[in-house]
Amino acid sequence: MTTEDQTLNDPGVEHANVAAHRPTLLFIILAGFFVANTLVAEFIGVKIFAFEDTFGWEPFNFNLFGQAGALQFSAGVLLWPVVFIMTDIINEYYGKRGIRLLTLLTAGLITYAFFMVFAAIWLAPADWWQTQYVSAGVPDMQSAFKAVFGQGLLIIVASLSAFLLAQLTDVVSFHRIKEVTGEDKIWLRATGSTVISQLVDTFVILIIAFKWGPAITGQFEPWSWGQLLAVATVQYTYKFTMAVVLTPVLYWAHHGIDRFLGPELAERMKDQATRWN
Repeated sequence: MTTEDQTLNDPGVEHANVAAHRPTLLFIILAGFFVANTLVAEFIGVKIFAFEDTFGWEPFNFNLFGQAGALQFSAGVLLWPVVFIMTDIINEYYGKRGIRLLTLLTAGLITYAFFMVFAAIWLAPADWWQTQYVSAGVPDMQSAFKAVFGQGLLIIVASLSAFLLAQLTDVVSFHRIKEVTGEDKIWLRATGSTVISQLVDTFVILIIAFKWGPAITGQFEPWSWGQLLAVATVQYTYKFTMAVVLTPVLYWAHHGIDRFLGPELAERMKDQATRWN
């Protein structure tokens, strides 16, 4: 049994050099990538892009639930499938405890980031900075900064609620599928748990931000159920498709991690991840 293998079973052992302890180093790398992806997804989510125009295609002009139009997405959907794949990878090697810790930490960091953004918006802008980019078509930098970064409170509450619920759903469904199918079918438990959690994520954020929230606050007219279901269907279809498309990436990641840890240590971590739940 290797030194790393022995210390894996002894949480009381202190590691002065975390870079020398591969399970710890791996968790730091995965956690850093997970947090970065989640934060970026939150901030770029304010942009809505036209799918067909992006690729130079004619509008599809679909009709769903009485709603007709082209395909439009929040830019955040580009990264959320990656976040949920990262959840499955961390879940595989560190179990429910590991991903729950990381989920709560990330939610706290998102909250902290938004508070810092609102603080930056509150700061009085310098006069010269306000008009610095007039020639580039931005007459008021303070207004532009506030519009881009100052997402409404409803969006923040909806996003955090959806993130937490979807993550917890992913964790539970991942291990339920693993218990039934065993160790071999990585694609099934990863894709299955992602498909379920993405469904939760899609509907929770839309319902809170555009249905219940506006009805309570009166900030704007709540979406109709037809509009909400149409947008949710389009976004969930994209997320479902990406979950399937990214399956090879999941296997590549598992292969790379197993090589980094070594076969024996990797298997031991997977076993303990299941028993630590």
